[in-house]
Amino acid sequence: MSFGQGGPQWGPGGTGGPGGGPTPDWAALAEASEARARRRKWLLIGGGVFATVGIAAAVAITVVTANSDEPSASNKPAGELPTAADIPGASKEAEPSFEATTPPPPPDPKDFISSAKKDKAPLTPEGMFPGKSWRTGERLYKKGATDSTTKCTSVAQPALASVLARNDCTRMIRASYIKDGVAVTIGVAVFDTAADATKVKEQAEKGLVNSLSGKGVPAFCRTGVCRGTYNAYGRYAYFTTTGYTSGKDVTTGDRKAYGVGDDLARFAFQRIHLRGQVQASAAAEAPQ
Repeated sequence: MSFGQGGPQWGPGGTGGPGGGPTPDWAALAEASEARARRRKWLLIGGGVFATVGIAAAVAITVVTANSDEPSASNKPAGELPTAADIPGASKEAEPSFEATTPPPPPDPKDFISSAKKDKAPLTPEGMFPGKSWRTGERLYKKGATDSTTKCTSVAQPALASVLARNDCTRMIRASYIKDGVAVTIGVAVFDTAADATKVKEQAEKGLVNSLSGKGVPAFCRTGVCRGTYNAYGRYAYFTTTGYTSGKDVTTGDRKAYGVGDDLARFAFQRIHLRGQVQASAAAEAPQ
């Protein structure tokens, strides 16, 4: 049934119904009712389509939102894609750089034996000349007596004693060694500075450290001619007095006596240097 302006429209012909009015067109009414039913059905179907589309859109939105942190493929041209710096998590700061470090050089052993302020290890005859003998190559030297004194001039001949006194010798350590009838007394004089020891080396042209006998080393160099050497290393000046236990004179070019004296002079240097090495090593290992 359709409605226009002015009320219901009736079909042609027919007689009126009860009450004397005209009779309704029942066929037209039935047709109109059927048309209304069809429109209602399409409206319901259409609403269902819209609802389905709405649900699909909600699902799509939910999926995109749940994966928004994940990288996804894009249909955009390469020029429109984000740069690496725009991607979340991409760092814009330069990576840290580290400067190359070089470990400090090890301490110089000579530094520790050049001044009394740094040379703090104990000074004793046994510490300077340990053990009962010393070997170099195939040559074995047996150790005799040792001693130590703060009165340096008391154990040196007058010419050397005056040099020691003038440069403030603080201690003299002595040790004697013997091999095949040749004996050597090593004397290590101690000073406060390397400069003092160097002066002694430069001034010690004459005079010897007195020989030391005992513990298997007989008296020697009390008379006759003996050979002497002198040198300095750090704050130490070291001397050797070499002679025959038989009293025989040492002559120029005496290979046997010179060889023994040179061996023991080298031994004195090695012991002084080792003193510096030990203290330098301890300083390098000490916590900073």
